[in-house]
Amino acid sequence: MEQDQPIARIQAVIDECLPLLKALAVGRYAVTIGGSHGKGTFDERSDVDFRVFCDEVLGAPSTQETEAWQAFSRVVDHWRAEGIDIDYCWVRTISDIEAKLKAWLSGDISPEPMMWTLWGYHLLTDLANQMIIEDPAGIVAAWQARLTPYPKVLQRAIVKKHLDSLKYWRTDYHYANKVARGDEVFLAGIAARLVHDMMQVLFAINEIYYVGDGNNLHYIAAFPVQPNHFAERVSEVLYPPRTENALVAQYEAILTLIDDVAALANQIDTGDIAA
Repeated sequence: MEQDQPIARIQAVIDECLPLLKALAVGRYAVTIGGSHGKGTFDERSDVDFRVFCDEVLGAPSTQETEAWQAFSRVVDHWRAEGIDIDYCWVRTISDIEAKLKAWLSGDISPEPMMWTLWGYHLLTDLANQMIIEDPAGIVAAWQARLTPYPKVLQRAIVKKHLDSLKYWRTDYHYANKVARGDEVFLAGIAARLVHDMMQVLFAINEIYYVGDGNNLHYIAAFPVQPNHFAERVSEVLYPPRTENALVAQYEAILTLIDDVAALANQIDTGDIAA
């Protein structure tokens, strides 16, 4: 296992699943684990997110009908009965990843809509946080090496996309009217969206790949570049108190946060923010 600190809790899972996962690959292959184990933020509730990258996928597009997949599925059922949840395995071709990686690194940021993620699947997030189990051809290792240093073209593309959204809603009269009308459903949705835009900008400014849906404020709390008391202010706007003017106060606080994030973002091209 190519990892400095093997995860004892799931080592037996890895040992049993590795040969079954390799059987799903045709040609070159790599087996990894993503999610919280890949990020090093796992706990006793964390599931195991296996990935297989290969030249061709066994039996595609009917991989799950193969005996190799059925054997793996039976092992998944066994470990779930033991209290360790394996979220099956996402098997993908190397050529597909190569094409999408090239697009992302050139500034074409296109998260893929997925049922299981709030803001879409971010390829670079996934690649940057893979724990390599077996990678004899150095496939995933080479992809991860291409992510360092953080590309300026990617930084500018992410900042522009999400800052444009923030600036639009900052002055949009529909937003102001929804506040005046007390439209709680709309305001809950737009607050979450604008907070996400702000977090994307901050991840890019700090040259850190977005970590996905979970624990965003935990990561941002350690960023060297961020608005003062950002985490506390975000918590307040997402969970406003039930007072008479709560929605107006939420709106005004969000606008102030947008201004503070925009002020930091606008410093990127002038070199005022340290690399």
